[in-house]
Amino acid sequence: METQVYFESDKTKVITHIQKIAPFLWFDDESEYAVNFYISIFRNSKVNFRSYYNEEGSKASGQPKGSLMTINFQLEGYEFTAINGGPAFKVSPVISFFVNCDSVEEIDFLWNRLTDSGKIMMEIDKYPFSERYGWVQDKFGISWQLILDRREQKITPCLMFSGDQHLKAEEAINFYTSIFKNSSIIQMEHYTKDMGGPIGAVVHCRFNLENTQFVAMDSHSNLPYNFNPAISMVIYCKTQQELDYYWDKLT
Repeated sequence: METQVYFESDKTKVITHIQKIAPFLWFDDESEYAVNFYISIFRNSKVNFRSYYNEEGSKASGQPKGSLMTINFQLEGYEFTAINGGPAFKVSPVISFFVNCDSVEEIDFLWNRLTDSGKIMMEIDKYPFSERYGWVQDKFGISWQLILDRREQKITPCLMFSGDQHLKAEEAINFYTSIFKNSSIIQMEHYTKDMGGPIGAVVHCRFNLENTQFVAMDSHSNLPYNFNPAISMVIYCKTQQELDYYWDKLT
């Protein structure tokens, strides 16, 4: 999982963040379109603020000076940031977002919109683990897992360990929970002989980092996908000392 450690040095404005750790989504030149689309279909959603490329940022990124750089936004009260970063990175489905839906009607509404020009990863249906579930990669490349499951945290990042990171889910979970405060493993299930997956690997794990829930799992088979910087996690730090702590631990 890629991580960005972020220190807000601009004292001229006060920015309040909902979470300590928030997803950061990389787009070529579609962030405005993607964010507007998501806000139109998810409830309790809004744009918090935008930032634009200055001269220094333009030179570093190759993006036009004055063009849109980032959009900080909320979906279902959960915070994200999107960036127009150029074509360097492409989103991989190893990081997706569970959407815990209250009703079949809600799932079907979101499914119909997210599958429009998207790619179905698992068809919407009844499964042993849920009365209604579907996995889709939308037209912007972001993956969503829609599930009938009422939870206080409506949207939950999901990390699937495959490719070069296959079978490393448990090691990663223990690593992250050892670094972040207010962290715990809520539930961890492993593959058994009769489940068909790699025995002892993680089928499903829910865990907290800084009071925000995440999901992690090893892929059932080793798929040709790896984590990359197209989806990363921003850590909002209040002091240089805090930033240095996370930087030292994560590097």
